[in-house]
Amino acid sequence: MASSVTPTPYPHWMLREIHEQPATLATTLARYVDSNGFRAEACDPVRNWLRGCAGAIIIAASGSSRHAGLVAELLIEELSGIAVDVEYASEYTYSSEKVRHPGSVMVISQSGETADTLASLRKAHAKDHETLAITNVATSTMAREATVSFPTEAGRERAVPATKSFTAQLLNLYLLALLAAEVEKKLTPEQIADRLAELRELPPKVAAQLPGWESSVREVAGRYSAAQNFLFLGRGVHNPTAREGALKLKESAYLHAEGYPSGELKHGPNALVSKQTPLVMIATVDHSDPDSTLRYEKVVQLMSDMREQGADILAVANTGDDAVVALADNVLFVDETSEALLPIAEIIPLQLFSYFMAINRGIDVDNPRNLTKAVLAE
Repeated sequence: MASSVTPTPYPHWMLREIHEQPATLATTLARYVDSNGFRAEACDPVRNWLRGCAGAIIIAASGSSRHAGLVAELLIEELSGIAVDVEYASEYTYSSEKVRHPGSVMVISQSGETADTLASLRKAHAKDHETLAITNVATSTMAREATVSFPTEAGRERAVPATKSFTAQLLNLYLLALLAAEVEKKLTPEQIADRLAELRELPPKVAAQLPGWESSVREVAGRYSAAQNFLFLGRGVHNPTAREGALKLKESAYLHAEGYPSGELKHGPNALVSKQTPLVMIATVDHSDPDSTLRYEKVVQLMSDMREQGADILAVANTGDDAVVALADNVLFVDETSEALLPIAEIIPLQLFSYFMAINRGIDVDNPRNLTKAVLAE
């Protein structure tokens, strides 16, 4: 049995916490959903907060939590019609006092103690906004001070790079989007029940794929040992995944990486593309969703263009996608699921990629230089 004070049987906490994600997703889901649907005692405060948001939500967060917020922006707007604006917490804190934003404010923080995010929460209260806090510590300052606390159940995260806390945030934010759709009557009870049923299947699906991801990513990472720069690309909800993948590589392996919307590559960043600057392209798709299919087709076309240009492409794609295999130099496969759930699955191979890139460079991945688990001072 794995010890509670060492990462055993894994060599590092980061790898152990990557492997804990099926369990933490299941535990987080069980807090808010049972076989009958949403648990009233856990979800009614969130429903009430949504009813009072006046059709608009501001999300203030930093780092990985902000990337989770960017996924939430797209899901909440699409499913409920509520307008969402995602702010850097460090910018929201110092925004002009003359600006009075409508709606409610949500803060997202793993620790619940992040200095600039906590300052954003207090500024929101000073402006009489109702607030909601998503944290991984139910007793944290943000959880106590927010109007509503909506915690994840990822358990203590010891490695500095966020892994299991990030996917737990994505899960909570998807539940929030479904609750918003329920409150706004944009999805029927039957449609919500179908989505919750699919969500219950996610933890075992992730567990089934993890051994294969680890094996394939270990091999792929070895092929990029000479690379010093990466560009991560994704469209729609996959753009925040690209940003998060780039951040993981920076903080874990000390490599320069940037995340962009796929369609922005030709608007400047393409000048950097070469064999020495590989592209990490997210090319997953939900074939039941016409919008997802269109975005995927555009990504594949871009991949074809980059192939002709001579780029080195590492793709994250659906299992068995021969079109992507024909265009990419290396492919990490993810089983198809709905568009809203793909970010949870596809980030995990990228977490593993960052881990193995760091290990291959001899880096203490649990304690990267110049970084702390919680930023407690600006």
